[in-house]
Amino acid sequence: MKKTKMLLVLAISVFFVGNVEAQETNKESTVYEKGFRLGLGLNGGLPYNNDFHNWSLGGDVRLQYNLSKKTSVALTTGFTNLFRGNDMKDLGFIPIKAGFKGFVWKNKFYLLGEVGGGIAVTNGYNQNTYLWVPGIGYATKYIDVSLRYENYTEYNTDQFALRVAYAFKL
Repeated sequence: MKKTKMLLVLAISVFFVGNVEAQETNKESTVYEKGFRLGLGLNGGLPYNNDFHNWSLGGDVRLQYNLSKKTSVALTTGFTNLFRGNDMKDLGFIPIKAGFKGFVWKNKFYLLGEVGGGIAVTNGYNQNTYLWVPGIGYATKYIDVSLRYENYTEYNTDQFALRVAYAFKL
């Protein structure tokens, strides 16, 4: 129940941030013109329906190519650590994902889908995983905030995660 409340607070926070920045003028958005963008993000997550992992923390780099003002493709990599309790070793892995972003409202709110794999790199783990990540987000010229569901098939976990990133045009 505590985790559900925390996720609800995170979701409301994402939309509150969107409403604060929505006071801009009605100028057409130039944030997502054709071209490359780079994003540097921090991620935090809470496992859903899992007894193995307590929480996660990570960082990522996302290279995004804007096909238009409404659609983008992305490649994401970084490092994520799944923290375990009860004197068990944590699991650190490198996610490698490809995805698609579609803006659905005012060129700021988007839906995101990513698929890829995770390569275990710490504490003697040697099993890799398939992962898929649907999400929703809000982006401005420099800030990108998203709430995602992440599923790691071979790590026996799925989670809800929040990503906060600084992004800029290349």
